Amino acid sequence: MATVSPPWAYTLQLPRDPRAPGIARSTLRTVLAAHGLTDVTPTAELLAAELLANAHRHTAGPYALRVRPMGPGRLRVAVWDTDPRVPPGFPAEGDPVGLPPYSAEHGRGLHLVRACADATGVSVLREPGASGGGKLLWAECQRGGLL
Repeated sequence: MATVSPPWAYTLQLPRDPRAPGIARSTLRTVLAAHGLTDVTPTAELLAAELLANAHRHTAGPYALRVRPMGPGRLRVAVWDTDPRVPPGFPAEGDPVGLPPYSAEHGRGLHLVRACADATGVSVLREPGASGGGKLLWAECQRGGLL
């Protein structure tokens, strides 16, 4: 197997288009297959799908999917968007996580991300600009994960 130095990372810029999340998931599957990480594909795709849907639904600007390895068999899937507000289902480290009411029809996606990921986090980015400003929500999964 070929080695890549420095370690690989991909960023897919996405327009405000209802087809963008599906295109991003297809791209993610292709990237993971190319790097021999098909065993993490189901979990990574679920994490990406929820983060992408959240960005598409709750922000008005473009967004981006970022994928990179974090160590042997560990993958980080992140979605950047232009809105600096952190969604309620994705609190900062140590903050309490409130679950939506049982009868709620929305608001469960980011809780699903937190339940299926090995680690999650958020970075609020202060600099304005094309890829600055906004926020980056991320989730990590590893080989032998939940799905």
